[in-house]
Amino acid sequence: MDVLLVLTTLAGLYMAWNIGANDAANSMATSYGSKALTIKQVIIIGVVLEFCGAFFFGHRVTHTIAKGIVPIDMLDQHLVIIGALSALLSAGFWITLATYYHLPISTSHSIVGAMLGFGLAVASQGHITVDQIKWSVMIKILLSWIISPIFGAFLAFTIFTIIRLILFEKFDLNVIERIFRYLQVGTACYVAFAHGSNDVANATGPIAAALGYIGQETPVWVLFLGALGISIGFATWGYRVIETVGKKITELTPTRGFSAEFAAATTVLLASYLGMPISTTHTLVGSVIGVGLAGGLSSVNLKIIQRIVASWLLTVPVACMLSIAIYTVLVIFI
Repeated sequence: MDVLLVLTTLAGLYMAWNIGANDAANSMATSYGSKALTIKQVIIIGVVLEFCGAFFFGHRVTHTIAKGIVPIDMLDQHLVIIGALSALLSAGFWITLATYYHLPISTSHSIVGAMLGFGLAVASQGHITVDQIKWSVMIKILLSWIISPIFGAFLAFTIFTIIRLILFEKFDLNVIERIFRYLQVGTACYVAFAHGSNDVANATGPIAAALGYIGQETPVWVLFLGALGISIGFATWGYRVIETVGKKITELTPTRGFSAEFAAATTVLLASYLGMPISTTHTLVGSVIGVGLAGGLSSVNLKIIQRIVASWLLTVPVACMLSIAIYTVLVIFI
């Protein structure tokens, strides 16, 4: 049991590293794409603010991931640990593959799909029934995944349109962009903090489940581990996804980057307060598309969006099937 807990904790650290390399990176990519920050500055700000958001505000969503999908209180703790380990490994493997190909996928989708796979696996063994999986929570999570990018796109479109209508016609464009370049440093910090607060749960939730966590308070060391892993992932491999979101979806200026970041961060932080594990990736990409559409459909790279959306659609089923497979193998040999 102790060995399994250590392995699960290490798998959680690996998952947190993946979150930093993929999700945290794309959340800061607009600052790089608009040239408001250099890649080095993005990494420094991202590491500090992601850590703070995860450590100080990450406990609410951790509870949802830990026991909001699978009724872990109805299972033997040994099975819960194996399930948590399976979910972390399957989600981590998929995110590593996506990051290698520069694709900004959702780590929230990955871990939710993996936890669902764990639930289906134990149901197939007769430990619970399929209807005891918390489908109502799954539906709420799925709806939040649909609503968040639409809301982010609408909010970003609105903010940028207001900026353009009020400021662009009255002041020199170069002066405005120069001012918003500094303002975007603030929104970069905002989005990094918001992302850490929401997505750390994708690593800490399964760890909390494996530890038998059933209360509202997540152990401080678990949040610290998740925050540390995200920071390391961001600093070591985050540049791969930063390039895709920051430069390949649409041309970003400081005013557009500001609009996208402010819209995405507001949406994500609100979801964190409500305890909902939304997709920061979906929200930010939706926000970037929103500011792109403000300049017309031709301003958006539809080919890269098609690649991103295809990877999104694959995430839940791939993570779910991987989790079932890993769980099945672990149960046989452990």
